Amino acid sequence: MTVQSNLILLSLFYFLLAGLFEIGGGYLVWLWLREGKSLWLAVGGAALLVLYGIVPTLQPAHFGRVYAAYGGVFIILSLLWGWQIDKTKPDAFDLLGGLIALIGVFIIMYWPRS
Repeated sequence: MTVQSNLILLSLFYFLLAGLFEIGGGYLVWLWLREGKSLWLAVGGAALLVLYGIVPTLQPAHFGRVYAAYGGVFIILSLLWGWQIDKTKPDAFDLLGGLIALIGVFIIMYWPRS
């Protein structure tokens, strides 16, 4: 593997980690507020959301580019979370929208620039 491909894999790992922290944290807060679960879930969710705020700072690009691309990653991870955790299977339009968002992520973050 080249150095560039290693950097891309590390960047994708950071996106995945940030997404799991954000969606997981938000989900725990959701369970507390919307489904009357324990306040401790909200506390755990808040801790995960703080970690979500930290992880994107490890990305090699600047803030605007990272957060713009992260929006696309968030779309994909949210669909996967809903499918696996809430048992809401994505339909064809969810998949198409997710694919478009993922293409956007790769263009924003990894397209060669001069």
